Amino acid sequence: MAIPYRILTLNKISAQGLKRFPANAYQVGNDIAEPDAILVRSQVMHDMVIPASVKAIARAGAGTNNVPVKKMSERGVPVFNAAGANANAVKELVILGMLLAARNVVPALNFTAGLQGDDAALHKLVEEGKKNYAGIELRGRTLGIIGLGAIGRLVADTALGLGMSVYGYDPEITVEAAWSLSAQVKKAHSVEELLKHSDFVTLHVPLLDATRGLINAQRVQAMKQGSVLLNFSRDAIVDTDAVLASLQSKHLLSYVCDFPAQKLQGQPNVVTLPHLGASTEEAEENCAVMVVDQVREYLKHGNITNTVNFPTLVMPRESAFRIAIANSNVPNMLGQISTTLAAAAINIHNMMNKSRGEMAYTLVDTDSQTPAALIAQLAAIPGVLMVRDLPFPEVV
Repeated sequence: MAIPYRILTLNKISAQGLKRFPANAYQVGNDIAEPDAILVRSQVMHDMVIPASVKAIARAGAGTNNVPVKKMSERGVPVFNAAGANANAVKELVILGMLLAARNVVPALNFTAGLQGDDAALHKLVEEGKKNYAGIELRGRTLGIIGLGAIGRLVADTALGLGMSVYGYDPEITVEAAWSLSAQVKKAHSVEELLKHSDFVTLHVPLLDATRGLINAQRVQAMKQGSVLLNFSRDAIVDTDAVLASLQSKHLLSYVCDFPAQKLQGQPNVVTLPHLGASTEEAEENCAVMVVDQVREYLKHGNITNTVNFPTLVMPRESAFRIAIANSNVPNMLGQISTTLAAAAINIHNMMNKSRGEMAYTLVDTDSQTPAALIAQLAAIPGVLMVRDLPFPEVV
């Protein structure tokens, strides 16, 4: 039996995820030619020649800045991600970041690492020096969370459990996310309102044009005197120069982030971690399992969940014959698709269409097989980006 699907891996992907590709239906490796799908973690793909055979790209993580999403959208290729799969790992690191800053852990560690002498001398030096590293407790303090997706909501729940007050700001929050958010989280109506109330501010938004430089000089100055800024999202969301100036003037107490930069090296009251947010065994497995399942479901049945460029569309199969169509979100596409099928005497058993911005996606179950010539005719409709024939598979 020929291998029907070929999967290219650009980075090491957790074996727990890859083993979910049935060996009799998928060929998986880092040297696959003409792949049907690509799985990636950190490798930058913007200058990569992506074969025309590629029908899907899946990032085993949340962010997709290393993937040429716009180019893929123009080709009708969905870009999947593992939204929420690494949320617990990032949440735990955010809480750690707050504790590092609140208790002056890093300078205290550096102090003790530099001590010399016998036990008696060390004890004396510790007693004399520990007053320089006295900190604050989280209980009773206020945390401001910008971005209330999967990570932001987990951080909110944990902070509440630690006895903190929590403000949240997210103008793009989904209905589902809002339902799962604790009623104890106070709603901020603007970034500035949140900054004004918060002793700690943590960022959990994607890097978009609208969020680049979100925390700029003006907003840093709007933060409370002696507050702590945490950035475990993307480095470019924060104006580093503004933060350093505020630290120097003693307005900000500390900056904790997951993105080392030359400007931040050796700076007092700055803690940089080597992009550890999702670097746990569990998170890597969760991400791999999620994207593998999503890619399988898309390749076999055309169903789409968790992409950054396509609408979510899941339609239970009611027929052995299915067509998946990606197209520009322009008028009369459904009419043209239906008319083309009707002219070829292909009866539509069920149809579902969803749109997202400039992209639209349609699944059509038919009562009979769609000939290859008709698939080509559908693909030739102006605005159609990709058409796939999806007869019911023997192996899913």
